[in-house]
This record gives sequence, C-alpha cells and structure tokens, in this order.
Amino acid sequence: MVFFIRVMVQGFTLSEALNHDPDFTYLCPMNNDTTKIFGLRAIIEAINSGKEIEKVYLQKEIKGALASELNGLIKKNKISSSFVPIEKLNNLSKFQNHQGAVAKISSITFTDLEELIETVLNSNKTPLFLLLDQISDVRNLGAIIRTAECTGVDGIIIPTHGSAPVNSEAIKTSAGAAFKLPICRVDHILDAIYQLQAEEIEIVAVTEKTNTTVFDIDLTKPIALVLGSEHKGISSSVLKIANTKGLIPLLGEIESLNVSVACGVALYEIVRQRTLRG
Repeated sequence: MVFFIRVMVQGFTLSEALNHDPDFTYLCPMNNDTTKIFGLRAIIEAINSGKEIEKVYLQKEIKGALASELNGLIKKNKISSSFVPIEKLNNLSKFQNHQGAVAKISSITFTDLEELIETVLNSNKTPLFLLLDQISDVRNLGAIIRTAECTGVDGIIIPTHGSAPVNSEAIKTSAGAAFKLPICRVDHILDAIYQLQAEEIEIVAVTEKTNTTVFDIDLTKPIALVLGSEHKGISSSVLKIANTKGLIPLLGEIESLNVSVACGVALYEIVRQRTLRG
C-alpha cells in the first residue's frame, strides 16, 4: 500500500503536482514505517510543511538553485544528511526519478526536550528519564523502548548522530511502545545532561567502571539513567559529568550483559525501590 502525504505546491496537492510538473517526484513506502521522498522540490516542501525528516541523501557534487535551497534548509533545521554516489540513490529510489536527492520521513514525531522536562516536572510523579549514548543496534533500541514504557520512564533521549534509527525494526521490537513513549532527539547528549542537571535531576550512569552496584544507589530521587553503546559503553565525557555510577554485578564468565538486558535490570531496580518507598 502506498501512502501519500498532501503537500501544497503552488496551489497543487502533491498528487496533482505530479501531473502538473514532470520534474516533481513522489513518495513511496519504505519498510512500513518510513516513507522515502524523491526529488529536490518534494523534499523541500516536506521540510517546510513540518514533516519529521530522518535523513536526506544527496548526490555527490549536486548543483543548482534547488540543491542550494535544500542544503540551506538541511542546515537550518539540523537534519542529518550525507552525500552519496548516484548508485546509492538509484538503489534507494528503485531507479525512479530522484533528481539527485532522496529523503526518509520517520513515522514517529520526536518530542522537544525542554517541553518534555517541563511537563514531567509539573506532574505529580518522580521524574525518570533514559539517556542512550549511541546505542547502535535497532533491536536493542526497540527492546529498550519497550522496557522503558513498561517501567514508567517519562522519556527517552537519543543523539541525532550515532544512534540507531527509530525505524520499522525498532518499532516492531518495541511492540508499539515507540508510539506511546516520548522520544527526544538532541544534537549533543552532554547538552541534554546539563539541562537535566539544571533541574536537579541526577545523572546515573550504568557502567562497569565503578565499584558501586546499582542496587546500592538511591534511585528514588529524580534521575536520568544513562546507558552506553554496545561496543564502547558510555563515552568518557558523559561519565565525567555523571552524578553517580553503578554497575550490574556479573557472577559468570561472560564479561558483559546485552545493553537492553542491562537496561531492564536497572529500570526494574528503580521500580523496586520506588515501590518500596511508596
């Protein structure tokens, strides 16, 4: 099934514009949850209409007024983009007329971090945020989102660059929780941490680089839990400014837990402590 988005272009809807302007390209489905847009004008209009753009792929050395306009919008709106060979664009567009540009639109709408923090602080519950420092596997991301929703997390914060996309596979693994839980995308995790700390929300890093276990930390306070990437863990810059660090004890020979499992352990320890306190 093909889903069309109604975009007005010089008085035409997108479908009408296809017939009116032979250079105007169209939308097609991608992996059930992301839509690909082909063509410079179509992408420009999608950005101007407020659509959540996941990423824009541009042909290497693309030139022209429309390309310059699109590049300006990409920079202004801080949209992830990359220059790729024409073969990549042909593959993404299935050899349809892409004019040197293909974009992906995400099916979820990301939440503004400042608005989320304000909303949570104005509620009657103890804040609980989850910061994911460059989780790269979409299945891990989906599993984490699912567990976070089940444990009452108020919102998940991921970086714009270096994080697994919230795509169809992540959404499927989350069992639909990605549509229920606020997800914020930020340029820099460090800025998000400073913003949370300014509101007296403690940053708790789950890491093996400590002698304190998560079970020994007071998790009943307003906190933001941080988990790191599958291969490198939490970055040193984040660990440096975390308020508290806690490890999950391992009794076997394997050196680490899967990050989504570690997240589940830590989140349910928070649930346990807060339930006992309440």
